[in-house]
Amino acid sequence: MKKKNIKILLVDDEPDILEIVGYNLTSEGYQVFTAENGIEAIAIAKKEIPHLIILDVMMPEMDGIEACEKLRNIPDLSETIITFFTARGEDYSQVAGFDAGADDYITKPVKPKVLISKVKALLRRFKESSGEDTNVKLGNLVINREEYKVVLGKEEIALPRKEFELLALLASKPGKVFKREDILDRVWGNEVVVGGRTIDVHIRKLREKLGDNKFKTVKGVGYKFVV
Repeated sequence: MKKKNIKILLVDDEPDILEIVGYNLTSEGYQVFTAENGIEAIAIAKKEIPHLIILDVMMPEMDGIEACEKLRNIPDLSETIITFFTARGEDYSQVAGFDAGADDYITKPVKPKVLISKVKALLRRFKESSGEDTNVKLGNLVINREEYKVVLGKEEIALPRKEFELLALLASKPGKVFKREDILDRVWGNEVVVGGRTIDVHIRKLREKLGDNKFKTVKGVGYKFVV
């Protein structure tokens, strides 16, 4: 996908952030839209359907956590990547962000070149399909990689992108133990810095939605999918 066709929505209540980060993203060739709070962000996102939303947490009118939850309930934005961009690096804030449906978490301040690298890493998933079988069937669970769709029995389960990619990875080889470092590398990428509890939070959410018995923790090693 060409950069000029990629839409990025930058949401922050600080004009300097919008100007500086927006300039760097525009200079890279991306289409950049800006909003100063969650309410504006939702309105713009519905209209433009961005590929990536970079979302501040602490904002007036509607904060980033609430905005993320609402964005995740909009069907047209099911494939949109959402990453929080905030100076708040506390664990509880990161967990709240992932619980709200965020895919990643970038902490301010960040150098422009580093931010661009992270944006590129986040957008890599829009590469064209390699042509492999898009459906994985494991018992009553069906995973459609191409449509980012999960069906359990007769019920379709809505998953944020990172939860889907984690599930697809573990389910690609049932019974295999995936090490934590391998999961971080293959799901989040080497260039994206995430907290130590990131995988645990996503596994917990998958257990809540698909059943605790489908995921086994191997202490000190990682996780595996159980058929």
